Amino acid sequence: MKTYFSKIAQTTSILLFTFCFSNNSIAQNKTRPNIVLINIDDLGWKDLGYMGSDYYETPNIDLLAKEGMVYTNAYAGAANCAPSRACLLSGMNTTKHGVFTVASSERGDTKTRKLIPIKNTLHLTNTLHTLPKMLKSAGYITASFGKWHVGEDPKRQGIDMNFAGSEKGSPGRKGYFSPYGLDNITNGPDGEYLTDRIAKEVVSFLQKPKEKPFFLYIPFYTVHTPIQGKKALIEKFQNKKGNKGQNNASYAAMVASMDENVGKILRSLKENNLDKNTLLIFTSDNGGINTISDQEPLRAGKGSYYEGGIRVPLIIKWPGQIKANTKSKQAVSNLDFYATLQTIAKPTKKSELLDGINLVPSFKGKNIDRDLFFHFPVYLQAYKKGKDESRDALFRTRPGSVIISGYWKLHHYYEDNAIELYNLKKDLGEKNNLAQKRPKKAKKLFRKLEKWILENNAPIPVEKNPFYIPKS
Repeated sequence: MKTYFSKIAQTTSILLFTFCFSNNSIAQNKTRPNIVLINIDDLGWKDLGYMGSDYYETPNIDLLAKEGMVYTNAYAGAANCAPSRACLLSGMNTTKHGVFTVASSERGDTKTRKLIPIKNTLHLTNTLHTLPKMLKSAGYITASFGKWHVGEDPKRQGIDMNFAGSEKGSPGRKGYFSPYGLDNITNGPDGEYLTDRIAKEVVSFLQKPKEKPFFLYIPFYTVHTPIQGKKALIEKFQNKKGNKGQNNASYAAMVASMDENVGKILRSLKENNLDKNTLLIFTSDNGGINTISDQEPLRAGKGSYYEGGIRVPLIIKWPGQIKANTKSKQAVSNLDFYATLQTIAKPTKKSELLDGINLVPSFKGKNIDRDLFFHFPVYLQAYKKGKDESRDALFRTRPGSVIISGYWKLHHYYEDNAIELYNLKKDLGEKNNLAQKRPKKAKKLFRKLEKWILENNAPIPVEKNPFYIPKS
């Protein structure tokens, strides 16, 4: 008899525990939002309808812009894939995590490099308290759908559920149609489109009941090369008149598919009654490739620290917390996402090494004065010689650092100690170098940049390359 009542008491305790856990989870969901972070690969600042393109068609993202807050002064933490994602997922600038580029830092012809670049770190260390790890400590389920690129195994870096993510940075030669050449994905029917498949997996996740808040990181592989769109969409855009620099039908087809699948995710959030308690961020990891899609008036593109390489689209939607159809001039970096989400999630284990700021005040229209810093002590060769709008025909960028302070921007390049100063308010295209005309302003920003470099122990390339051959 005693055993019988013990079992009843035990069963009752389990039921009460389960009931309390469920209720606590529901209460937790009400106080802490679900988080969806959509990070498009190589999407240019101007490659969306709401950003001014009349060739690309993005009705779903344009609607999202009306439902949330558009940030008109947003930047990636770095100008190409791996370092930008490392900044986003660590909340730390390149000086701390050491991921400066993809693969080797010795890019381009060795005879044209005056300095020996700083050695590159390929991935974030697994011991780092990443954004997903922080959110897990706040009780979130974490899932990633798409390109990871900052480590071999996302599950060792804080992701509970990984789909199609590994150290790979693109779909590779096999491209966007099944059978795929990626890890952690099963092949679909022949010809299945990767962007469709990723959205399908996200929607499947959203349809399942959950007892905890969730963090969905959705880094679509698109619109990264290879440029491959669906045949019907390519034909559609071949019959549509484009503009100078925005007339690539295959790329437009990729943008259209990306938008279609973002729309599927947005609709699924609403259909499953999740949208009202979801904070959603939409952005790009860096600027677009300007030889594929021109970003005029911005100069250059992916891999460059001119505006075309680092300025990105950004929308944040959070019903009840952010007023719909609003704009913010707040200077933003993707470094800020970690600090912002940490403030909102209130985790048990926080990161104390963050370089970003909390953006919550900007949700209510308050701007925070701050400077943005970029450090790139390595080389990145040109996509097309003389076509990248960079400082020279051979490299998208050479070793250097950049500060943006208000509407002023200063570049410092280490090979020749050159300084470039631009007034972005009057010259967003960075065509008129004011370093000689405004020496006091240049000196002031240079001192700020030098101080930041010293405080962050930023590695500077100083060793001469013995194989360098000066131009005759």
